[in-house]
Amino acid sequence: MTLSHDNDDKNDFHSHHSNDITIGENVRTSDVEKNSIEKEKYEANADVEEVHGRSKEEDDYPDGMCNTFATFGYVNSWGIFQSYYEETLIPNTPPSNIAWIGSIQYSLVFFPALIVGRLFDLGYFRSIFLPSSAILVVATFLAAECKEYWQLLLCQGLLVGFGCGGIFGPTTAIVAHWFKKRRGLAMGFIAIGSSLGGTLLPIAVKNLIPRVGFPWTMRIVGFILLAVLIASNLLLDRRLPARKVSGGLLNLAAFKYAPYSIYCAAGFFTFLGIYTVLTYVSVSAAEIGISDNFSFYSSLFGRYTAGNLCDRLGPMNVMLPFTTCAAVLTYAWPFAQTKSSLIAVTIIYGFSSGVYVSLLSNPLMEMGETYDVGRRIGMFLTITAFGALIGPPISGAINTATGNFKAVGYYAGSAALIGVVLMLITRHLILRRIFGKL
Repeated sequence: MTLSHDNDDKNDFHSHHSNDITIGENVRTSDVEKNSIEKEKYEANADVEEVHGRSKEEDDYPDGMCNTFATFGYVNSWGIFQSYYEETLIPNTPPSNIAWIGSIQYSLVFFPALIVGRLFDLGYFRSIFLPSSAILVVATFLAAECKEYWQLLLCQGLLVGFGCGGIFGPTTAIVAHWFKKRRGLAMGFIAIGSSLGGTLLPIAVKNLIPRVGFPWTMRIVGFILLAVLIASNLLLDRRLPARKVSGGLLNLAAFKYAPYSIYCAAGFFTFLGIYTVLTYVSVSAAEIGISDNFSFYSSLFGRYTAGNLCDRLGPMNVMLPFTTCAAVLTYAWPFAQTKSSLIAVTIIYGFSSGVYVSLLSNPLMEMGETYDVGRRIGMFLTITAFGALIGPPISGAINTATGNFKAVGYYAGSAALIGVVLMLITRHLILRRIFGKL
């Protein structure tokens, strides 16, 4: 399904079929007045071409081995830091204030996507990815020296968030360059890296702090990130040339397409609630007397399963039941008062939420053309970032006001369910029937 203005481009292409675009060579055109093609060179020596149709390379997806290296889910491991900061490092700071550090991290993974996505479409990649990698590593080493709230907010909130945002956006867009039929599976494998980080880093941090202290723990995490990001910078690359499209930073015409607008709203509401369990599960475990060795869930298998099912059933058909499950488990989480029940809830929740997060951008890749995928995803992620920003602090404030997590679960679960309903509306507007791949 494509936007109406994309269909106009296709019609224009068929009506001027002599305008064949050859990447890296001269561009032949039979109608100079209507189809002049401008070329601009960027750092990657990519040709930026006026869009009047689809190139052969855009239709010829390799669908082979992806030349990407997924980074660890550093941001996904925030829950362990929330617990440590509340109990040890800055115990006099209200939990809702501490939660702002994590929520700023979450939101800044998505906020820069608007600018990063547009720059990616214009041909920039390494000039974004490399400095973002450096910012993330340096910020992690600086966090080792932090002892006050404002220092952590600056280093681990703002700088880590910006660094991750400059890494996440281009990585997602690159998948659209290399994969078509196996796009869901590729996203699933890439998301496995995030899941591994979200599982292994909390375990490492929890065990390292008593042995080597907080500063050296953060330095070790910094060295891990450095190794992973060196590999990522060597292996990641874009495939298609840049395409010059109208509209500048924003493509507001995209919002005239109702499914796109409603899907953006769905992302906002889902993110209002979906990061609550991730942020507070360690805190809630400590409150009911579970040992500090309680480890967070693994969404590894959820993300692999998501990618595998996505190509067979369609991303939204997979996301809907699993996101519903995550919302229901958010309701159930505060009532899990034993170690076994809490482990069961968090494992299933991790599986379900992992499916949603790993497939988040996939439906958007089919709501327009590949040459505009960075900007389209960027606008969506910027909108969802507001949900990620305010969701955990709202949950923290509710917890402080009520003294327990039951009302928090009601709030976060309801927000996620609203997102599910909006996704159902999106699906109906596109398919106009109950059954169908989407």
